[in-house]
Amino acid sequence: MHDIKALRDTPQVYVQGWSSRGRESAQSDVDSLTALDTELRAAQTAFQNAQARRNEASKQIGQAKAQKDEAKAQALMAEVEGLKATLETEEAKQRDLGEKLRTELASLPNIPFEDVPQGADEHDNVEQRRWSAPVKLTFTPKDHADLGEALKMMDFEAAAKISGSRFVFLKGQLARMERAIGQFMLDVQTNEHGYLEVNPPVLVKDHAMFGTGQLPKFEEDLFKTSEPFYLIPTAEVSLTNLIREAITAEEELPLRLTALTNCFRAEAGSAGRDTRGMIRQHQFQKVELVSITTPEQSAEEHERMTNCAESILKKLDLAYRTMLLCTGDMGFGARKTYDLEVWLPSQNTYREISSCSNCGDFQARRMDARTRKAGEKGTRFVHTLNGSGLAVGRTLVAIMENYQDENGKIAVPAVLQPYMGGLTQIG
Repeated sequence: MHDIKALRDTPQVYVQGWSSRGRESAQSDVDSLTALDTELRAAQTAFQNAQARRNEASKQIGQAKAQKDEAKAQALMAEVEGLKATLETEEAKQRDLGEKLRTELASLPNIPFEDVPQGADEHDNVEQRRWSAPVKLTFTPKDHADLGEALKMMDFEAAAKISGSRFVFLKGQLARMERAIGQFMLDVQTNEHGYLEVNPPVLVKDHAMFGTGQLPKFEEDLFKTSEPFYLIPTAEVSLTNLIREAITAEEELPLRLTALTNCFRAEAGSAGRDTRGMIRQHQFQKVELVSITTPEQSAEEHERMTNCAESILKKLDLAYRTMLLCTGDMGFGARKTYDLEVWLPSQNTYREISSCSNCGDFQARRMDARTRKAGEKGTRFVHTLNGSGLAVGRTLVAIMENYQDENGKIAVPAVLQPYMGGLTQIG
């Protein structure tokens, strides 16, 4: 959600910001919002003027009656009656215009920070750094689906029979490794990086989805029950909404939260993309990182969060690169985003495994989440940040492909062996 006062004061910032994200209608968006804002404020003024006049006329009625001026009293009473209709009209106009303005503001993406590179799509993202060199295998690497099926520990066909495409049965040691990965990630983020572990709901109401920006724009990518509840596409939704409609003491910030949950995505619009294997599924596990900060803390916290996610890949000894997304490739609610991309030998390229975003006060305005310093009366909106620390399924994929041998066996990374009863190899 955007601050209409800021848009009113600096319209060109919004024109430029939305244009940089590929919105050809940026200027007309600003013109439409400005016109609505002007109309709304005119209705508010008209309502206030009518209200003030009604109050004044009501006082004058008593004065006229005291002076036994019945004609004047009757005229004033007629005026008050007419003002009642005016007030009802202007109140309804305020309500309708206010709702229309909020709806339009809620449909528009966040404004990128100034240090975000300009660009149209993923080809304009800017590499920030790389860690380790891609593993050099002396044989032609198999992809994770072939490896898993050969081990009889990954069954896409059986999953398709009961759930359709983009689902999988994991069995035996691969199922245990997925569990181990999630537990390892949680332990690192809580014990080493100070995140508070949370076990949140995975079914939420529509206002929670609106708060973090999934609704109304991305409803087609969500799974909804008949209540209706929505199945969360990421624990960001539940964790960030913990501070909705609340004032958090500034002294308690930054607030750092983490959760390991199932996530559910319809993957609307991804037909034909990653249809085989576990890269893009309807149901998957992810460790989510969420930070709630003051505006002054959020830039530094963003770098810290990204480093926390990177630490998992380093401990697993998986080669990766960190990309700063351009304006045209960022998510709807983000002002700045880093993607972590892990090396996949079978594809001979890097693939996204984490996305860490600073949303500024965009989500906080939608949730009415504020902070206040001790001893002060005034409040201000918090900043919210979120990131994957990491996607568990994609981490499993990366381990399988990078730790495979020519016989199709998979070495267990040293940091995961304690979580797997000392097992050193799968298969």
